[in-house]
Amino acid sequence: MNQASHCFAFEHDFIGSWRCIPLCVRRKLDLIGLKLKLNHWLALSQEQRQQLVDWPDEHQQLNALRDHLRDCTSSMADGIAKNLPPACAEPWQQPNRIPAELIDAAQQQGVELDANAWSKLDELERFALCKLARPGHDHHNLPAAFSEVLG
Repeated sequence: MNQASHCFAFEHDFIGSWRCIPLCVRRKLDLIGLKLKLNHWLALSQEQRQQLVDWPDEHQQLNALRDHLRDCTSSMADGIAKNLPPACAEPWQQPNRIPAELIDAAQQQGVELDANAWSKLDELERFALCKLARPGHDHHNLPAAFSEVLG
């Protein structure tokens, strides 16, 4: 799996139309520390959105992505995309420690998630589970995500 551009089956509702920002792009945004609003995303052309999905996630390319998105959004009605602190030591970046909120979410869903399973997930899979399980998030895709990611 190419985690830079992989879209999950549970995201099928908007793959291709790109009416929502897919998790592979959201991960890249977190890595570069940039807040791209949904309105920014929707103001981009279909081709531009696809380009962001396909954008590589190596360090040098991610730096170029930040500059590219700031340029693309500079004249948009919502203003330029805002800088945030880049992801550093986030729970999804730590394969040796399952976040407590994810353990709770797995238990509520009747899903077995242990340290061995967590450590075998790639960063995008861990990112997806952490984002979908966070407090205040609509968890309607979480059961499908657990099923797809943990098999």
